[in-house]
Amino acid sequence: MRRKNSRSSADKNAELDMTPMLDIVFIMLIFFIVTSSSVKESGLDVNRPQAKTAEKLEQAHIIVAISPVGEIWIDKKVVDIRAVRANVARLHAENPLGSVVITADREAQTHVLVSVMDQIRLAGINNASIATEAESQ
Repeated sequence: MRRKNSRSSADKNAELDMTPMLDIVFIMLIFFIVTSSSVKESGLDVNRPQAKTAEKLEQAHIIVAISPVGEIWIDKKVVDIRAVRANVARLHAENPLGSVVITADREAQTHVLVSVMDQIRLAGINNASIATEAESQ
C-alpha cells in the first residue's frame, strides 16, 4: 500500500508547467506584430523630381505611384483612375493615422497627378504629399 501512495505523489510532481512557455510565445507574438512593417508599397520605382524644399517623411502608410506613361500603382497593382478613391479609402480605413504620399515620375503628365490628388481628396484625405528628392548642391 505504501508504494501505491508514493507513486501517485511522484506522478503529481511529474507534471510540466506550460505557463512560462506560453508567456514567451505571447511576448514573441507581440514583438513581431509591433516590429512588422505596415507600409503599403506602390510596386513601382519612379524617378522623382527634385526640390530644394524637400523634407524627409519618416513613414508613409499609403503610397500611390504614377509611372511616366500614366499608370497608377497602389499596393503593387495597376489601378484605374476611377478606382483610386475606393482603394485609398480602404487603405485609410485599415490605418486611419496613416499618411498618403504620391510618388509621381518626373516624366508623368500633370493632369494624371491632379486627377489622383482629386480622387484622394474625394476619399476624405486632405493631407496627401507629393514625393520629391532633395536637390543636390
